Amino acid sequence: MAIRIAPPIPVFRIFSVEKAREFYLDFLGFKIDFEHRFEPDLPLFMQVSRGECVLQLSEHHGGVTPGSAFSAAVRGFDEFHTELGGKNYRYMRPQVEDTPWGRRTFHVIDPFGNTITFEERAEPA
Repeated sequence: MAIRIAPPIPVFRIFSVEKAREFYLDFLGFKIDFEHRFEPDLPLFMQVSRGECVLQLSEHHGGVTPGSAFSAAVRGFDEFHTELGGKNYRYMRPQVEDTPWGRRTFHVIDPFGNTITFEERAEPA
């Protein structure tokens, strides 16, 4: 059997479930895959996704540092950027940038200081 390593799943620290839902669900268009709390008054751990992009969001203080970052390739880059711009999200208006290494990108920063860079990558020949 060949070894296959699945794509990593970033874990971002959050401090407000309400703000996380507003950003990840309402603005970015992710859906909730699952939510877990050990007890009703304990921190939330949840997974959200949109297409193949999967993120885990945690209110737990151990092991997750605010201010993390990752990049995600996007097919339909311009359409996605236009979709986000059309939402008039109060706290974020991402702008497309052309990088010196030949990629178009835009960045979003969640309410907790975590950054996602969405990239348009050339399709393999």
